[in-house]
Amino acid sequence: MTDRLPHEKGFHVSWDQLHRDARALAWRLQDLSPEGKGWKAIVAITRGGMAPAMIIARELDIRLVDTISVKSYQHQNQSEPQVIKAPDPELVGDGTGILIIDDLVDTGKTLEVVRQHMPNAHVATIYAKPMGKPMVNSYITEVSQDTWIFFPWDMALQYVKPYTGLDD
Repeated sequence: MTDRLPHEKGFHVSWDQLHRDARALAWRLQDLSPEGKGWKAIVAITRGGMAPAMIIARELDIRLVDTISVKSYQHQNQSEPQVIKAPDPELVGDGTGILIIDDLVDTGKTLEVVRQHMPNAHVATIYAKPMGKPMVNSYITEVSQDTWIFFPWDMALQYVKPYTGLDD
């Protein structure tokens, strides 16, 4: 048992790292579409899935991109997920040929809701935690359940005082 709060065991992701990891995910996904015909569309889970979805759409030359908005966090506290905005039902159908992209799967509760809308879609995330990993078809990096991931849109560059040597 640790005395640290969840956000104190942090994994900090820079824009460069996110870009590299999203491109790695695209490379992994390029030959996984149904019948090898390419992906019909991407559905990004907002908000975290939007940046990876844009990169993956570019790398795989996918022009149709929609979103599903699922709210499941209030700051750092997870709550019951609810769909705020669903994708175009004519575009996604049952999910066949659809690539669902998110930045992270944590407990998998958000993806449970998303899969209800598109049960045959391929779900891909950049990062996966053990509890949510069974909900994902493809991912790049696994992190421990108690790690808090700080994405580049959550951070700002600032001066950090050295551990030793500079006393003010």
